[in-house]
Amino acid sequence: MKPDEIDAILKATLSDAKLSRGERQAVSAILADLGADRGIVADVRARAFRAARGALEDRHADAVLGWLEEVVRLLEARGRPEAAPARVEAWFSPGDVCVRRIAALIDGAKKSIDVCVYTITDDRLSRPIVAAHAHGVRVRILTDDEKAADVGSDIPAFEQAGIEVRVDNSEDHMHHKFAVVDDRTLITGSYNWTRSASDRNRENIVVTEDPRLLEAFRGEFESLWARFR
Repeated sequence: MKPDEIDAILKATLSDAKLSRGERQAVSAILADLGADRGIVADVRARAFRAARGALEDRHADAVLGWLEEVVRLLEARGRPEAAPARVEAWFSPGDVCVRRIAALIDGAKKSIDVCVYTITDDRLSRPIVAAHAHGVRVRILTDDEKAADVGSDIPAFEQAGIEVRVDNSEDHMHHKFAVVDDRTLITGSYNWTRSASDRNRENIVVTEDPRLLEAFRGEFESLWARFR
């Protein structure tokens, strides 16, 4: 499209000092044809400002500036680089891929590890949790009160190491299986943190950095942590 054609289209949408839905769609279609190159976006923005300055000589300033604001919004959306998709992984057992992935994420923690699981009996996960705590990472663990007292439970070892632990103290089960590492990585799924989940059961974990899911699971953890004080 030639520059004078772009100018003509911009002036046409400015004729009533409003950018209607149809005009927004037309401008968006033109921008799609031109591409998202920042040089092109900057050129169209400059042409829009020139058109607005010309119209300000004989039109009410508020109306013209309202039109200009709408055009600039379209340009900013076109010139903005697309956000990188949130990381999402899926792992399945039986086999050791789930336990190895969870352990690796725990080993990589820099600030915090919040664990909310029904039971923890697999030393391949308990050892890196204790090590993270020893290295200054804040670790908090929520678990089911009945499972915490089971033979083989690693909850007593966590408490002995000085890790913060809270249990549900309820007739119902605290049946979650999730963890949040450094407030940026969520681990969740059916996977119990046990040897049987790794060696025999058909289980799964999902690892993601999706901010919406992180917000929801962080909120659930904080709610339960306060409730089981």
